[in-house]
Amino acid sequence: MENQYCKVGTVTPIAANRNTIHLLEYQYQNFLDKASNMEYTDAKLIEFFEQKAQKIKKVLENMMG
Repeated sequence: MENQYCKVGTVTPIAANRNTIHLLEYQYQNFLDKASNMEYTDAKLIEFFEQKAQKIKKVLENMMG
């Protein structure tokens, strides 16, 4: 039997186009909204949402140049 290499967890890069930027901006705002929403009182969950928002912001900044 021939060896097969599985690429589990690989990431396909997102091309910088208008739809992608719009989607990332939506996700960024969504995570910020969740972090500031008073329903989420768990500090670790708030921190998680803020970190996700910051990662998306960094990707957006790199895409915009």
